[in-house]
Amino acid sequence: MTSESTTDKPFRIEKRRVYEAYKAVKANRGAAGVEGQTLEIFEKDLAANLYKIWNRMSSGTYFPPPVRAVSIPKKAGGERVLGVPTVSDRIAQMVVKQMIEPDLDSLFLPDSYGYRPGKSALDAVGVTRQRCWKYDWVLEFDIKGLFDNLPHDLLLKAVRKDVKCNWALLYIERCARLSRGAWVRGAVHAVVCGETRQARLSGRTRYCCGLSHVAFCARLRHSIS
Repeated sequence: MTSESTTDKPFRIEKRRVYEAYKAVKANRGAAGVEGQTLEIFEKDLAANLYKIWNRMSSGTYFPPPVRAVSIPKKAGGERVLGVPTVSDRIAQMVVKQMIEPDLDSLFLPDSYGYRPGKSALDAVGVTRQRCWKYDWVLEFDIKGLFDNLPHDLLLKAVRKDVKCNWALLYIERCARLSRGAWVRGAVHAVVCGETRQARLSGRTRYCCGLSHVAFCARLRHSIS
């Protein structure tokens, strides 16, 4: 599965990319998706499963399955629905993420810490502590329901502005529009606005469901700077 040979496919995606994506997903761990397949089960036929992902992605025939919806309580009351993709989908998402991330990361301001390699919430806390000695004021704000109400058409417009890889664009669009839904109580519910969030989405686990946010925020930075 680590061979660089890609044969005659519409998209040139090295098999090594899929393997590296698998290793990143394995390090992040994560729960099973809608089909109940854990990472351990996936690894029982690892070569065949990775080949299937590569073959479909390089052929242009990969479609992301629905995510498993998990509700967790909010501190202020109510619930937040988190989406848990399948193991295969997390690997496919990671392939795209690792492809476009190096180019997109340069668009961010130094003080942007979300969804960025080598940065975390603890880094932001450290900078904040330093600045508390320099300033006697703080500005705090939150966009209510941001992840739940992001319009897909605007997200994809932002993505296309900076992502030039054809196959990466194809799978980001499919992830956002075509097959994405949430598996709730045995039924698939379509997501037409907003983005699903993973229970372990953090500085260590950033899957492709956050890619549209990465590109969107990068463009937002340019529009307000």
